Amino acid sequence: MTAPALALDGVAVDRAEVPVVHEVTLDAAPGAVTVILGANGAGKTTLMDGIAGLAPVRSGTIRLDGKAIERLAPYKRARAGLGYVEQARTTFRTLTVEQNLVVSQQGDGDLGTVYRLFPELEKRRTLQAGYLSGGEQQMVVLGRALVSAPKVVLIDEMSLGLAPLVVRRLMATVGELAGMGIAVVLIEQFANLALDVGSRAHVLRKGRVVFSGPCGELRGDERRLHRLYFGGPPVSAAEAGGAGAAESGLR
Repeated sequence: MTAPALALDGVAVDRAEVPVVHEVTLDAAPGAVTVILGANGAGKTTLMDGIAGLAPVRSGTIRLDGKAIERLAPYKRARAGLGYVEQARTTFRTLTVEQNLVVSQQGDGDLGTVYRLFPELEKRRTLQAGYLSGGEQQMVVLGRALVSAPKVVLIDEMSLGLAPLVVRRLMATVGELAGMGIAVVLIEQFANLALDVGSRAHVLRKGRVVFSGPCGELRGDERRLHRLYFGGPPVSAAEAGGAGAAESGLR
């Protein structure tokens, strides 16, 4: 059995000294997409920030490629092989596309791989990032994580504010990252799009994991997702069988 690239054991994370994430245990395998779902305020981004070192881990262990990182500074986690694509799509707006990528390049990170995944960026490599569309800026941020030669990439809500066609384009790239052997941990507002590309899912509610299992168990099951997000009685077999397969907009 392949060892996980990222493993969390009993992780609790605070935000502004307030406990938000409680006793989370999960792992992410290399070459696979691990999906984290939950309603707004469930603690998803706080969990990601805790893994990346941007929020304090109160207890528990985080192992990257078998090595504990929960006490390392964020830049040391990045150097150890952790990439983080945050919500805000932050680029260096006055730098060109290629300059944005080069500042993050390290180790075996290859600009050619980024341009293969995103030929749109190669055509705009000399253009300042501030002139790019939202979708293109997201490609830059994903590319910047890729050229840091990561073992694990955390992706938080990359679809925010983007057209559905662009989201589908980016989601296909997430699958390609996994195909390169990278462990991807994905938070996504469009649950079923994420479940389509993922292999294993975890649902957070009030900072705790309330579901862990194959993505196929949740795909298209709107009633079950809603109850996992917000609480309520278990879903009956009849209800589960009648659930629609429309794309979920649950957050």
